[in-house]
Amino acid sequence: MADQQAQDPVFQIQRVYLKDLSLEQPNSPAILLEQEQPTVDIQLGVDAQPVTDGIFEITVSATVQTKIGDKTVFLVEAKQAGIFEIRNLPEDQMGPILGIACPQIVYPYLRGNVADVIQRGGFPPVHLAEINFQAMFEQQQAQAAGQASQIVTQ
Repeated sequence: MADQQAQDPVFQIQRVYLKDLSLEQPNSPAILLEQEQPTVDIQLGVDAQPVTDGIFEITVSATVQTKIGDKTVFLVEAKQAGIFEIRNLPEDQMGPILGIACPQIVYPYLRGNVADVIQRGGFPPVHLAEINFQAMFEQQQAQAAGQASQIVTQ
């Protein structure tokens, strides 16, 4: 019985936490008087790092930059992370768990923190869109496969 439990798949959230957060308003207060609508650029990223045997840190990062012309209105950089215990899963399932399931758990916390810090900075909140982490993961896998085939064919 104990042997069976030792081999059972394990997927547990240990902790979700805000790893890094910054808000910059380099052109305030003059830029705040502008009437023009700013452009918004949002960049997202996912990183998975092993911490110890069966423990992984998944970090979802966002960079939100708004500009009027070439002047930055505000720049937010945020990293939301989670520590996950993942054991006894087949190797072919680890990529999707680390690249899809874990980021889907962490991302709503990131969205809330980004909207909150922007609003606390005196701006209307910017709500990050829902993300299809499965499509993002599959695209990264396809790009990695394409790069691997380019290396082999050269």
